[in-house]
Amino acid sequence: MRNLFIIISVVLIAGLGSAGYFVHPSFWWILAIISPLFVMGFFDIIQTKHTIRKNYPLIGRLRYFFESIRPEISQYFIESDLNGRPFNRRDRSVVYQRAKAVRQTVPFGTQLHTDEPGYEWVTHSLYTSHIEEDDMRITIGSSQCSQPYSSSIMNISAMSFGSLSMNAVLALNGGAKKGNFAHNTGEGGISKYHKDPGGDLIWQIGTGYFGCRNDDGTFNAELFQKNSAHPSVKMIEVKLSQGAKPGHGGILPAKKNTPEIAAIRHVKPGTAVLSPPRHSAFNDSKGLLEFVAHLRELSGGKPVGFKLCLGKPEEFEEICETIKSTGIKPDFITIDGSEGGTGAAPLEFSDRLGMPLYDALAFVYNTMVKHGIKDEIKLIASGRVMTGFDIVKLLALGADGVNSARAMMFALGCIQALECDSGHCPTGIATQQKGLMKGLDVTAKTERVANFHKNTMFAVKEILEATGKHSTDEVKRDLIFRRVEENKVMRFDEIYPY
Repeated sequence: MRNLFIIISVVLIAGLGSAGYFVHPSFWWILAIISPLFVMGFFDIIQTKHTIRKNYPLIGRLRYFFESIRPEISQYFIESDLNGRPFNRRDRSVVYQRAKAVRQTVPFGTQLHTDEPGYEWVTHSLYTSHIEEDDMRITIGSSQCSQPYSSSIMNISAMSFGSLSMNAVLALNGGAKKGNFAHNTGEGGISKYHKDPGGDLIWQIGTGYFGCRNDDGTFNAELFQKNSAHPSVKMIEVKLSQGAKPGHGGILPAKKNTPEIAAIRHVKPGTAVLSPPRHSAFNDSKGLLEFVAHLRELSGGKPVGFKLCLGKPEEFEEICETIKSTGIKPDFITIDGSEGGTGAAPLEFSDRLGMPLYDALAFVYNTMVKHGIKDEIKLIASGRVMTGFDIVKLLALGADGVNSARAMMFALGCIQALECDSGHCPTGIATQQKGLMKGLDVTAKTERVANFHKNTMFAVKEILEATGKHSTDEVKRDLIFRRVEENKVMRFDEIYPY
């Protein structure tokens, strides 16, 4: 193909040049118009980076073009309503519909294969109930907490400013304010975009201690006390690990570390900032609980808990034993499943590290009950929470409430372009490019976030009423069935025994 391209190019250049000289000058204009193609082709031949382009000059570029739009082709022309990944079109559509407060019904019956293994359903009752909206809230705060928080059973999961654009953060927090639910800041610290709308905040403290750190990256109690005193901060969450990349730190590249982000995180602008894989403030379960108690004291008695993706079960056993032996109680524990999302993570960590949410949640609940510490500690579940049925399943497995991140992004207008780690998110959500984020209208998206939460909570309420339950506390594992084989069905309490 290289030789053929060279021959064709020489013939065309000589032919058009001669025709322009002997026939009419307009042929020179044609030569001028197509000459960039010759330049591109010859550049392909001399470059050494791409074999395809070198062997198939000019034509080989089509391979990279079609590869660049492959996700869009797959999403819009190939995938069915049920086979998209990580979230299928049907699940995305129900979020869009609820966010826009438009038709949320489906015609002609289910599209799911009810006879295939993996199909799940809720057992309803002939004797339905009625649930008040107040029954869809929980109080987070142990006897050691002096400022307990009345929380919705569904809140916005951790996503930092920097990963998300300022318009996305403003809309999320505005939606939380309008819908009376909470917004987790992510480990990137509290920005003015978290505070200005006035929505309730869960301040997440990660291993980098952003917003409460010394110059050497260690914890700064004075800065923490100052920031945690803000009236919007209702709870504090110590992040031990997250589902998408447990045991893996992160780096904020120098080019992304703008003066604004540096001021929020209390780091030097224009420098690469390390978020290490472990905390420096403690190194064992006793130290973790003492740190929780210290943060609760510094914050004036606000609820403090920790978040983790379950790894070694015996390590969580040890935490429970230490809670019992020291008497120090976290106010909540957030369990993040390995299927949780992130803007960027190594493939091996996303695919192969950490315990999936259902298994982890059932184990954590059972372990807390076994050690007699569950009564005062709320259990929050995070990972692939999209619909009311997702929430009911997690309540059945032992969760008191749930956090959702990607569903909230869909409510903002995310189209699952899978460009979160590129900085070129076409919907202006996961980007810092001002030209892209301008397309995200804060007022409209604030309304959509609030609508999605309201309509999803209504869906949960309707499901529970159909089962005859009067509150979320009554939801147990025997409520959910799963087909495990073509002719075998099991209840959740059989799959995940108490």
